[in-house]
Amino acid sequence: MGKSSRDKRDIYYRLAKEEGWRARSAYKLLQIDDEYGILSSTENISLERVVDLCAAPGSWSQVLSKRLWESKSPDDRKSVKIVAVDLQAMAPIPGVIQIQGDITSQDTAQQIIKHFSGKLAQLVVCDGAPDVTGLHDLDEYVQSHLILAALTICSRVLELGGTFVAKVFRGRDSGLLGSQLRCLFSGQVSFAKPKASRNSSLESFVVCRGFMGPRLRTDLKLSTISENQSIDDNLLLLWYDKDNFEEVNSSQQALLPFIACGDLRGFDSDVTYTLDPDYIVKPPVQVPVDPAYREVCRSSRSHQPSNNSRFQSSTLDNNNDKIDDISKFTELVEKLSFNSIDDHL
Repeated sequence: MGKSSRDKRDIYYRLAKEEGWRARSAYKLLQIDDEYGILSSTENISLERVVDLCAAPGSWSQVLSKRLWESKSPDDRKSVKIVAVDLQAMAPIPGVIQIQGDITSQDTAQQIIKHFSGKLAQLVVCDGAPDVTGLHDLDEYVQSHLILAALTICSRVLELGGTFVAKVFRGRDSGLLGSQLRCLFSGQVSFAKPKASRNSSLESFVVCRGFMGPRLRTDLKLSTISENQSIDDNLLLLWYDKDNFEEVNSSQQALLPFIACGDLRGFDSDVTYTLDPDYIVKPPVQVPVDPAYREVCRSSRSHQPSNNSRFQSSTLDNNNDKIDDISKFTELVEKLSFNSIDDHL
């Protein structure tokens, strides 16, 4: 496949490079904002404090910077605080404060609040997702835990009445997720499908307004919550309340609105578009700063095993016998396997 193959297959990937976005996912947030106005300020409330969870490589942070920071005068920019959080390092973005940390850590939540000068966020967005396996039930299950982690940090950093946007994989339990989210948000809770998201993908985004905050258990005293506990433990203590918190089971699945975002007459992410004869392939706007695969790529180029490789090939490298055919290779693998088993008996 040539360098231009993906530019043909993915129009938003091509547009992202042409318009200066680090990833095609920037258009998803742009289209959600055009539909919901989540980045718009009102007459009474000015949107100034935003958190971007699982931010790398930074396309959503770019959108936040462009619509909330760059659009303001130099004096008004001082009040805008955009905090991006991710385990991976990112290249700097104007107007964005970066925290390299775990979103399930209390320390990360405290750092966010510190950057807001003790105030809480008005908007929390999360475009994070695990590496998909193709097994939809498994992918949905793992993604639900990521949403739980995002909601957990929301319990510490999102103000009452705040807005929450997160990626979800729609499946058989999507209605159950919607019911649970309605217990936490008093405003509109709906699923959004941006035009930039492929129709063939289960991906969508949940948009929740009117955060009500965690509900304290009636039999729990605040003094029993230790600062040494993990943020997940505190979530279980704070949000499970038989009296004040509505219990939701599989028979109480909500039917949430499903809203298409973006111009329906615009580009289709599932369509292959031809390129002009004089089209020049452009490189990505920003390559990853410190990707996890870098060491593996280096070792493969130098034919040396990586320390992080799942399978170590040092034993094979030390064997000087040249493998000429598949039968000899099979015998060698079986021999090495038996030796490895004997060593552990």
